[in-house]
Amino acid sequence: MPGTPYADCCGRLHEGAAAATAEELMRSRYSAFVVGDEGYLLRTWHPRTRPESLGLDPRHRWTGLEVLETADGAPGDDTGTVTYRARSRDTAGGRHEMTELAHFARRVGRWVYVDGDVS
Repeated sequence: MPGTPYADCCGRLHEGAAAATAEELMRSRYSAFVVGDEGYLLRTWHPRTRPESLGLDPRHRWTGLEVLETADGAPGDDTGTVTYRARSRDTAGGRHEMTELAHFARRVGRWVYVDGDVS
């Protein structure tokens, strides 16, 4: 959650703990982009939609996350969506922003990212 130290929030998930909600998984995936943890991103992606690799660009720096809306995705749900806005900067000084309606599903008891609609 916002303001929570990395080790207490996303770090424990990156090390193998299961996310309790779709939003918690989404936040941990954003943090994985921040720290360049491609392995975690692939492990938490539904196998039906997961790419072979991501090729994260180290020149791309993620600078902010804002959760706009969640629907379902609670501990007792099997699916959920999270709409969020992420901001980034490139090494040339360009600023970027993306908004995504991300779809999540519980698979074998763990939340995974399925796909998303980016605008």
